[in-house]
Amino acid sequence: MNTFQTQLEYYLQFCQFQKRLDRKTLKAYRIDLSQFGRQLSVDTIPQITPDMLEAYIATLHQTYKPRTVKRKIASLKAFFHYLEYRELIDRNPFSRIRVKFREPVILPKTIPLRNVEAFLSAIYQKRREAKTDYQQKAALRDAAVAETLFATGMRISELCSLQICDVDLYERRFLIHGKGSKERIIQIGNDDVLKILKEYQQVFHPSPQPTASFFINQNGVTLSDQCIRRMINKYTSLAAIHQHITPHMFRHTFATSLLEADVDIRYIQEMLGHSSINITEIYTHVAMSKQRDILTTKHPRKGFQI
Repeated sequence: MNTFQTQLEYYLQFCQFQKRLDRKTLKAYRIDLSQFGRQLSVDTIPQITPDMLEAYIATLHQTYKPRTVKRKIASLKAFFHYLEYRELIDRNPFSRIRVKFREPVILPKTIPLRNVEAFLSAIYQKRREAKTDYQQKAALRDAAVAETLFATGMRISELCSLQICDVDLYERRFLIHGKGSKERIIQIGNDDVLKILKEYQQVFHPSPQPTASFFINQNGVTLSDQCIRRMINKYTSLAAIHQHITPHMFRHTFATSLLEADVDIRYIQEMLGHSSINITEIYTHVAMSKQRDILTTKHPRKGFQI
């Protein structure tokens, strides 16, 4: 039948098995499209009109922030493009709709480098003061996790999903499985980071199993993102840092610091695993110290003799 719910299930199967979309994307599609389906007052897909779509989009704007609205509209567009491709509709109702609205720029929050240094120092101080084997191992793991986040800019989900076979400390690199099953390699450039990772590997994986998780707790269970967030809150407090720090802020700080060090933005795009340079360009708005340096040293007013 050509009902919305039936075609939705076919579409999600198409996305999973032919487009090979990841689990999170499929979940988002199901949520967005099911929400639209519940608003429909017609029985079959060919009965959906541009007016219905415009009315639905108007309700989205009244309920959600622009970024969420943009995602939900994109989910709908992809679905109707599939229906058109499968010749299940004679005409795509989106072809008569022009959706364009300004999405506010939300600047990524970064961690001042003095706070990153204080945060890492608190972990190493905790390790030096550890009185039991359990405390020493916990601090070692915390140092390895924090150093990896800051040294690579990887997402917390990517860090938690790392397997032992993805970490090659001899070649000094991580194989990261990013969004949409896209893989990228990140080098370990700092010797101190490499050293702590080697210590961690020796203690936590004395007999490594290639398909086992690389970052684990002392019971051998894969570290969860909640565990890492609790760890970050703990050392933020110990370092007397008043800023609220999240795992993703290490990624933002990684990117902004490289940009301020004159690294080409396309290299940063590759290291972050961004599909588009437009996503990476958000960091050009937060590189304020670099802007200050440029305007202080390069602006022609500096050479005026008045």
